[in-house]
Amino acid sequence: MAAVLPPPERPAPRARAPGVGQLLGRLLAETRQLFADFAHLAVLDARRAALRLAMLLSAGLIIAVLLITAWMGIVAAGIVWMFDRGVSWPLAIAIAALVNIVAAALLGWWARHLISEMPFTALLRQLRGEPPGPTDEKH
Repeated sequence: MAAVLPPPERPAPRARAPGVGQLLGRLLAETRQLFADFAHLAVLDARRAALRLAMLLSAGLIIAVLLITAWMGIVAAGIVWMFDRGVSWPLAIAIAALVNIVAAALLGWWARHLISEMPFTALLRQLRGEPPGPTDEKH
């Protein structure tokens, strides 16, 4: 009987260490994939933010419509109340219109005051190293 011996073990060939070119190629590929992942995340976040903004604007529009109809109901109730007190219809409507004009003028004056200062003035002043102005709000 003949004995079968396993073949003599040869040392495993050592894997060659990657060269500088391979390392740079791999680094470039990983960097490209990282930027692609960040860009994809930014697109998804922007889409989500746009949807939320659309929902907020829709809610704001519905709230505005409801407030306007409530204001019109209050004005109509005031006109009817004045008519019941003996004021003529034309005078009651004129008083209601005058109240609306005064309210609009006050709101316009307030809005004009809000936009009188340029946006980001505090940030620009801080970046320039200037001291805070007298109208800066303290938080």
